[in-house]
Amino acid sequence: METFPNVFQFPIQVLKESGFPMKGKWGADYFENSNPIVLELGCGKGEYTVGLARRFPDMNFIGIDIKGARMWRGAKTAVEEGLKNVAFLRTNVELLENFFAPDEVHELWITFPDPQMKKFTKRLTATPFLARYRHFLEDGGVVNLKTDSPFLYKYTSALVEQNHLPVLAETDDLYATEARADILDIRTFYEQQWLDRGLSIKYIQFNLPREGSLIEPAVELEPDTYRSFSRGYIQCPQLLND
Repeated sequence: METFPNVFQFPIQVLKESGFPMKGKWGADYFENSNPIVLELGCGKGEYTVGLARRFPDMNFIGIDIKGARMWRGAKTAVEEGLKNVAFLRTNVELLENFFAPDEVHELWITFPDPQMKKFTKRLTATPFLARYRHFLEDGGVVNLKTDSPFLYKYTSALVEQNHLPVLAETDDLYATEARADILDIRTFYEQQWLDRGLSIKYIQFNLPREGSLIEPAVELEPDTYRSFSRGYIQCPQLLND
């Protein structure tokens, strides 16, 4: 990871002492252009970050994850393909406002995160995280959630409705409705596995205005009937006998 020019690993102690030198300067100092910057949170192996970068060369993409062993694959692929609109940042999502200045980010992708069914404060679409995103996302910036979890999809949909956030697209079966035809051919390895097992992919895209309070939805949701282990092994009762 240390040898890749497109990877940034910044020790937390250094971050606290001197700050991130490229904060507010990603476009000028790294990408060397003024194109919109898009973050993928929890990028894993970086398949989606790289896939988006290939498809949208006039935008810049940064994959965020704390696990370098996963991120290595995407970073290596981007280097091998000469993709200049890709970078990877190894850090916790909770620290992102230390790396990006206000209005520096145009769009967020949250792809197949842990639904965190027991603790809402850990869900990447919960109000504490949306409040964090407001620190660096441009006013009215776009948030995309792509998930295999019915629980997380219903929760996020309820939260968006509760807070009157403008919905741009929403479907509980992305590949059946073709709500976003421009992204249907970008699939991660595990996403394809889930599809092969008969699981539908849910998707919601909405704007996040900077002003206004954010309120958690008062809804009772059924927990998922399966769990994902290491984003690979899936236990799904209705499929075990197939």
